[in-house]
Amino acid sequence: MATDNNKHQNKKLTIPFRTRIAVAVLNTFTDSAQRPDGSINRRLLRLVDFRAPPNPKPVNSVSTSDFVVDPSRDLWFRLFTPHVSGDRIPVVVFFHGGGFAFLSPNAYAYDSVCRRFARKIPAYVVSVNYRLAPEHRYPAQYDDGFDVVKFLEENRGKVLPANADLSRCFFAGDSAGGNIAHNVAIRVCRERCFAAVKLVGMISIQPFFGGEERTEAERSLVGMPLVSPERTDWCWRAMLPEGANREHEAAKPSVVDISGLEYPDTMVVVAGFDPLKDWQRSYYEWLKLSGKRATLVEYPNMFHAFYIFPELPEAGQLIQQIKDFVEERVGSESA
Repeated sequence: MATDNNKHQNKKLTIPFRTRIAVAVLNTFTDSAQRPDGSINRRLLRLVDFRAPPNPKPVNSVSTSDFVVDPSRDLWFRLFTPHVSGDRIPVVVFFHGGGFAFLSPNAYAYDSVCRRFARKIPAYVVSVNYRLAPEHRYPAQYDDGFDVVKFLEENRGKVLPANADLSRCFFAGDSAGGNIAHNVAIRVCRERCFAAVKLVGMISIQPFFGGEERTEAERSLVGMPLVSPERTDWCWRAMLPEGANREHEAAKPSVVDISGLEYPDTMVVVAGFDPLKDWQRSYYEWLKLSGKRATLVEYPNMFHAFYIFPELPEAGQLIQQIKDFVEERVGSESA
């Protein structure tokens, strides 16, 4: 279960056999697809890239549809519609994980996760198909995210039902998606060009940040699922501008001053067996030092991206905590 303490966990990671098999397959194909020259073998990845088509018929009270924003760059999003009564339903703009280089909104795991968000919160979920590295480097992912938000602002009556309330808008993302959500939020706050969209909360699930130095967690948590310094270094080299290092603002949020921005209240999720956890805690501390409201939620016995595995009880617990965060923020806005 989640805790808010920061104590080091001197335990061994224990996960179910089914989850271990899935993680092993993902590790193997990811490592094999990441070429030493910085390119990626997408043909190989297609062997395990199981995709879910949009489904206009409600399944467990959620239907899905895809909307094209810019066909020239394959920019689109999947809208998850909860079939619930009531008005002023929140809108969650979601950015999937995958090291900036892998996966998509129609990947089976993320289709399933966003369905759970839509049903459990409940909320309209807009899952963004941003361009991937290394074919598209910084700032392509941030540009795409911002342009989807702008598209929602300008076309809300065409793509969103009448009870979808953009004044109750949340950004959410896991891993690289958490990084993208953060950077798109900064741009939205700076631009001040939105009338309908009001960003009231940020759900940052194990965000992918970094720096040139190695943290204690990166040095000590060896052999963890999905994340290692070698894998993350490759992802940064694939995403950052040519010649940039991990001190770049895309990797290290603390180099940017957000103290004067109306940055939203943020929920930062950290797992005890995630080698990125020290960077995530630093992000949380930096938000507070910048004068922003932030809540740190820790799952000491979990690993990176644990919540995409529905067989884990902690996955359901996290979605409940996200629901609570959304309800609290919506309630405070209404008060």
